[in-house]
Amino acid sequence: MPESTADSFNTPTGVTGVARVWAREGSFGTEFAAVRLGGGRLSASGVAIGTDPEPYRLDYQLTTVDGYVTGRLSVRAEGHGWRRAILLERSPSGAWACHAEAEGTGDRPPPGGDLATLAGALDCDLGLSPLTNSMPVLRHRLHEAGGPVDFLVAWVSVPDLAVRPSRQRYTFVRREPNARIVRFESLDATFAADIAFDRHGVVLDYPGIARHVPEPTAPRA
Repeated sequence: MPESTADSFNTPTGVTGVARVWAREGSFGTEFAAVRLGGGRLSASGVAIGTDPEPYRLDYQLTTVDGYVTGRLSVRAEGHGWRRAILLERSPSGAWACHAEAEGTGDRPPPGGDLATLAGALDCDLGLSPLTNSMPVLRHRLHEAGGPVDFLVAWVSVPDLAVRPSRQRYTFVRREPNARIVRFESLDATFAADIAFDRHGVVLDYPGIARHVPEPTAPRA
């Protein structure tokens, strides 16, 4: 069977649009992302609803520069009695900057973090979002072949929006009729998962984190 393109949408020539919904595994949660890919760049906007460690809403906007390198990640999160926001940016020279805001109560780490620990990182990684695993894979075409390749990324904890370094490894595993499988390994913990990507290099299923929700099949006449 050919790989599904049911959740793609029309875009200008040379740009691929993907609209995707994921359902969280474990505690209830969901995420919607509208993604554009083209010319070695990715842009996306999304919204997520989560319930762990408490109910919250999260909105984000992401843009990359050439090579799918993070240019800018804007995130806002809010729950009962609190709001948080960060604007995380990477300059052409490789320097990271972060503007953080916080309002309200809550016993959680402050948003932002020590950006000196991100030296050499090319990617952001938004916690619990399958989307941001796409950039390092796309850069090295790891959904087609290759690896292992190790990365240092700027990991954004959700919902507190603390920013920390994370060392990760990706390795191509196999190609399936409707997906390409890439193994993710955290080099700072014992977590690993075989992530399914579509033919565009956007995550479908991330075992342990979230699963793609396919569009409903139209009823037969």
